[in-house]
Amino acid sequence: MEGVQLVFKEFKEFAMRPTLIEIAVGLVMAAALGALVNALVEFVVMPIVGIIFGEPSFNNALVLTLNNSQIFFGAFLTAVVKFVSISAAVFIFIIKPYKAYLATKEAPAEEPEADPEDLVLLREIRDALRTR
Repeated sequence: MEGVQLVFKEFKEFAMRPTLIEIAVGLVMAAALGALVNALVEFVVMPIVGIIFGEPSFNNALVLTLNNSQIFFGAFLTAVVKFVSISAAVFIFIIKPYKAYLATKEAPAEEPEADPEDLVLLREIRDALRTR
């Protein structure tokens, strides 16, 4: 029974580590952000593509049929448009604001360290010898 309690205690310590909890929260937030970006692309960007090109998806528009085999170039093109749109949305709405935030949080410039006292004394002696 003690072995089971020891394993449970070790597992509890492992599961309750701050880094593990931070990773879990990060994964949940990433999933939520992914859903948000996919909705932006699916319901905003792709309809704009539809306005420009006549339909919001190229899946059935560009199909090559050879010997009863269909090659869906349009589906690949739709995937490329979605990838570029998602990448642009992440860059514009996440990366750029985050970089702007980091720029405001820049570390203050460090002041140069003062010279050691013996070095200051040596410089004064040197300068005094030069004036003779």
